[in-house]
Amino acid sequence: MRTATRIFSIIALLFITFSTKAQWNQTVSIDGGNVFSLASDGTNTFAGTDAGIFLTTNNGNTWTEVNNGIDANTIVYSLTISGTNIYAGTGSGVLLSTNNGGSWSQINSGLTNTLIRAIAVSGTNIFAATGGGVFLSTNNGASWSLASTGLTTLDMQALYIDGSNIYAGTGGGGIFLSTDNGSSWTAVNSGLTGFTSFYINAFAVSGVNIFAATNSGMYLSTNNGGSWTLVNTGLTTPPVTSIAISGINIYAGTPNGMFLSTDNGSSWTSISSGMTDTYTYEVAISGTD
Repeated sequence: MRTATRIFSIIALLFITFSTKAQWNQTVSIDGGNVFSLASDGTNTFAGTDAGIFLTTNNGNTWTEVNNGIDANTIVYSLTISGTNIYAGTGSGVLLSTNNGGSWSQINSGLTNTLIRAIAVSGTNIFAATGGGVFLSTNNGASWSLASTGLTTLDMQALYIDGSNIYAGTGGGGIFLSTDNGSSWTAVNSGLTGFTSFYINAFAVSGVNIFAATNSGMYLSTNNGGSWTLVNTGLTTPPVTSIAISGINIYAGTPNGMFLSTDNGSSWTSISSGMTDTYTYEVAISGTD
């Protein structure tokens, strides 16, 4: 149910430094079409679009196309930074850059499905959420193997790693948990109610609190996914498409703009003032205010 937004809007709404002030300012637009993903390491922020990848090093004031090795029509659905490695999930597999986006190489050996919607890294293990299950690489993406035992739905949408727990969100099958590096998965859907709740768009973790952004709104688990509670008070328009956490501030992106919770999701307040396009697809935090 996700819908992309033009890059001049998505960057203005979501990329720049977050604060509790209910005001947003648009950054300089770039010629990148639709934005599907954002990733920041504090200094560099990358935007994945339907025209490849763009980089800013000055909080969005200027953007540079970093598409060496990328086809001009490549759609970049996900971006993950791990040390000096940057992984990009695309509609045609995984891309890797080891030089800050200066060049990219395709690393698809072993992938039987190359629609990559999310990538998560834990130590030497790299997990890819695809349209055909979860894949694992233990060698920086040089080769991949299917790690989907126990998954009853293979249409993967989101991944999140919290210590030894790996959470996988699906398109229609809810949430799955692995505690053995993806060797096996168990459904953890207790408390999810209604068909749209089983469409998972994103995860975020704050201490013992695990948040799942779904097409029905925001869910919270305080017991490693053993049970989930809908925490939608103040959220006026599900779905929740994206989520990010900075300290006590929890940010939720929706089709009706940005919302903030400072009480672990018990209540939400709209912080969309200044948005010229309220459909919020992706949230990335860079720095503090």
